[in-house]
Amino acid sequence: MFTGLVETMGVLAERTARGPGARLVIRATLASEPLAMGESISVDGCCLSAVELGPDRFAVDATAETLARTTLGALPVGKQVNLERAVRAGDRLGGHLVTGHVDAVGKLLERREVGEAVAMRFSLPAELARFVAEKGSVAVGGVSLTVNAVAASPARAETDQSFDVMIIPITLRVTTLGELAPGDPVNLEVDLVARYVARWRQ
Repeated sequence: MFTGLVETMGVLAERTARGPGARLVIRATLASEPLAMGESISVDGCCLSAVELGPDRFAVDATAETLARTTLGALPVGKQVNLERAVRAGDRLGGHLVTGHVDAVGKLLERREVGEAVAMRFSLPAELARFVAEKGSVAVGGVSLTVNAVAASPARAETDQSFDVMIIPITLRVTTLGELAPGDPVNLEVDLVARYVARWRQ
């Protein structure tokens, strides 16, 4: 379980095919204690397990399903990624509950400067629209964000919709969101609480 508060950014240093999956080597320096073998870590919002450890890098294995359903499948070597270690019992929960189970890949549709902040609009697959609400939470690339607006009512969700967020300066500096350009893909995870409320109301 994660909070969507990125600890640091890393860089995809190597990609090696392993059958239909791949081993990804991430170059990064974590501020807290070193990773342990098998520890969960969020890489751009995907929950993965550390399988190799080094002084300034670690490796994770991504299955064919992960590569097909997230941005990691097409992530080029040299690209920066957001990293967050799993939350521990007793830690502050500053963002929202994030599982690291990516629901879909969206795209940045629009980027607009608003003072020192940046307003962004992302595409939202129709099947996820009922889980995203104004002033609710969503994880974009593993970053916990507050939804400012949703483009259309989920009751009329027949095609892809969109949602708007406002990115504050510190988030632009310490996550990969600051480098996003229109058309760039991002991993999306809807709010866990919204998912269970929707299930309960069926």
